[in-house]
Amino acid sequence: MIKENIESLLNEQINFEIYSAYTYRAMGAYCDSIDLTGFAHWLKIQAKEEEAHVEKFYNFIIERGGRPFFTEIEAPQRDWESLQTVFEDGYKHELLVTAKINNIMTLAIEENDHATRSFLNWFIDEQVEEEATFDSKIKQIKMISGSGHGLFMMDKEMNTRVFVDPNQNK
Repeated sequence: MIKENIESLLNEQINFEIYSAYTYRAMGAYCDSIDLTGFAHWLKIQAKEEEAHVEKFYNFIIERGGRPFFTEIEAPQRDWESLQTVFEDGYKHELLVTAKINNIMTLAIEENDHATRSFLNWFIDEQVEEEATFDSKIKQIKMISGSGHGLFMMDKEMNTRVFVDPNQNK
């Protein structure tokens, strides 16, 4: 049986993951609006990953005898100054996700909740990857610094990203 305080934080995380998906969809819409469809595609895949994270948290809460709860989701930002600020904001967002996951892990450690600790290890590893990916994209965007050819090539590359559902490997 899951402890109420841990269940509460996991439910907060479910809703934050939904907000994350919503945010990445908004970023994708911005990219589509400036004809960077490859970047838009990449961000839509990012949104799908966040939705898959929702499913993982949801299923874990159910498996532990808890109940997922959903709250109102705040509207995400709509506009950005540039493609670079989109990815810088994405990086900052992932740092916030990491902090929230770490907070849940800290509570799980304090409560000796080994099942939640084991479950969260996947997310901790995932966040290392998420932060590194956004950081890399920011560096690449800075390297091309608005160059038409570089931007065109990177946009084409971003369009090749494929969604892999982490819930299929369970």
